[in-house]
Amino acid sequence: MEKSFLIVGLGNPGKEYANTRHNIGFMILEQLAKHFRFEWQENKKFSTHLAKGDLGEKNILLTKPQSYMNLSGKTVATLAGYHKIHSERIMVVVDDLDLPLGSIRMRPNGGNGGHRGLKSIIEDLGTKSFPRLRVGIGRPDLKQKVSGFVLSKFKQDEIDQVEKMIMIASKQLICWINQNIQTAMNNYNGDYSPKK
Repeated sequence: MEKSFLIVGLGNPGKEYANTRHNIGFMILEQLAKHFRFEWQENKKFSTHLAKGDLGEKNILLTKPQSYMNLSGKTVATLAGYHKIHSERIMVVVDDLDLPLGSIRMRPNGGNGGHRGLKSIIEDLGTKSFPRLRVGIGRPDLKQKVSGFVLSKFKQDEIDQVEKMIMIASKQLICWINQNIQTAMNNYNGDYSPKK
């Protein structure tokens, strides 16, 4: 269907991973579903949580794969195939260690940047040509391992910033759906962290 859009939030399933840095993709999709008033439903066929609905002539699917991060590609590829959604209309929302907390950067395509979720999706879709929204989660200090950092919850003094970033990222995704990726990038890509 030409006017179908699939937006994928990357994260890990389970309460222990809720609201961790690695799950910012889930958090943004939850905000988007709330905005659209879409209801989440468990979908065992595709091993995911789905929220969907129509916006005018556009059919929107929001998905939070319930396989672990490095297996996300299977859900994305099977969903896209089933609904006949071209890769240009598949947006992946992903955490990014290389961007400071508060930065968001939408791109029309690219590599995996060392992210296992993106790596899995690229492998299963068979292409790098799908848009992605990279969301900055900051970097750990030298004493902390990256694996522990990405699975940690945001600090109390970061919560306001995270909430602001979620709202702006949601607006950017809505702009992408309603207009196009160039407009969404021009209007919203940037660093929204508090200036020193």
